[in-house]
Formats: sequence, structure tokens, C-alpha cells
Amino acid sequence: MYQVKGRWALVTGAARGIGYLTAKFMAQQGCNLILHSRNLAHTEKVLQEVKALGVEAIAVEADLNDLDAVKRMLKQIDEMNVDVDIVLNNAGLQIAYRTDYFETPVSDYEISFRVNTIAPAMICYHFMPKMIAKGTGRIHNTTSGIALDVCQAGYSASKAALNKITIDLGSRVNGTDVLINLTDPGWCRTDLGGPHAPNAPESAIPGIVVGAFVDDGKSGRNLGAQYFADMSLEAAVAKAEREFDSPY
Repeated sequence: MYQVKGRWALVTGAARGIGYLTAKFMAQQGCNLILHSRNLAHTEKVLQEVKALGVEAIAVEADLNDLDAVKRMLKQIDEMNVDVDIVLNNAGLQIAYRTDYFETPVSDYEISFRVNTIAPAMICYHFMPKMIAKGTGRIHNTTSGIALDVCQAGYSASKAALNKITIDLGSRVNGTDVLINLTDPGWCRTDLGGPHAPNAPESAIPGIVVGAFVDDGKSGRNLGAQYFADMSLEAAVAKAEREFDSPY
């Protein structure tokens, strides 16, 4: 199992929901954290909570819909002079649910692709070469299992594009100690999923982070979180390595 204690992880969308649970879980494993949100005020609570667990933590801010802000955030992280060995791209945005889907505005696609596809791709492109140069690293991109739902076309299309980018990048590092995989938390009762979702957010742990711990050289997989619900981290890693193969 990949050892994260003492390493640094960037967690996007760390202020609430799945990202918040991800940050807390990684801190419990001894991982130092760079916590992203749209505004530093949003991460004040989780920042204090993870520091209380004995790890180092720093907060950064960027509206992922503003690609210049993403560039500034990445520059700020570089100036921290820490090696980011793990990237957990949790942040995402469901722009709207369009019952009159034939009137879906172009902006649904523009915003969805900036937040859910382009920004995480920029983050991957920034850190992955550094990981390759070091010979180690983990990237876990959060996708969605939404399918056949024309009312959320911008969101689902942007996640499908992220899947494609992740799988294609994985083909370049498969078989090495730089792993890039996908995860889908499932339909959870978060701000994005809404109050009627069937799954508690906690059910996404440990599956939402299992890609940070697998140590089998395989990339390009969708390690859907609900496959690992209620499992220990060790059992989840063993299941991921045993039952999920790369697509190459």
C-alpha cells in the first residue's frame, strides 16, 4: 500500500461534502494537506481540524471557473517549496438541472467544462511531470456516474471529457509508480447531490481516496467509491488491486 504519511496532497473542494471528508481521512493517515476552496474563509474549519490531527496544512483559494485564478493558485503552491505527491481533484460543479433540456444554454457547457474538465486537467498537467521526474505520485480525479440524463447535459459531458483525459494520460504512465485513476463517489447527500440522494456522504470513504493508496502500477481505472463502502482502507486497497484492471 502506498505510504502517504509525511507526504503532501492537494485536495480540491476541501471545504465541504466529499472533499471535506477526503481531507479529514487523509489527515488521519498522516498526510500533509494543501486545502483548496473558492475562498480561504471556507476552509478555516477544516484547516484547524486537520492540523489538530497532527499534520501540516495550508489553505489556497481559486474559483475554478476562473482559469487565471487556477494559474495563480498553482504558482502559489510552487512557491511553497513542497513536493506534491498526491492530487485529489474533488471539486466539481453541477450548473443546473434543465427540465426544458432543449433550451439548455451554452453557458451550462462553458462553465461546466471550465470547472469540471479544464481546471482539473490544468492541475494534472502541472503536477504530473513533476511526479514523473521524481518517479512517484498519485492523481485521483472525481467523475460522475450520471448517464442517459439529458437534464444535466453540461455536467455529464464535462465529466465524460475528464474521464477521457484521465484515461489517455494514464496510458503514458501505466506500469510505473505514477498512477492516475478515476473515482465516482456515487449519488450522495451533499450540496451537489441534494437531500434525496440514497447514499450518505460517509459511504464514499474509503473509495473516494483508494486511488491514493493503490500500489500496483495500474492507471486509467474508475475505482467507484461505492464498491468500497464500509470497508477498511486495507481491504479497499486489496479489492482495487485485485478486481480493477487498467484499460490498456
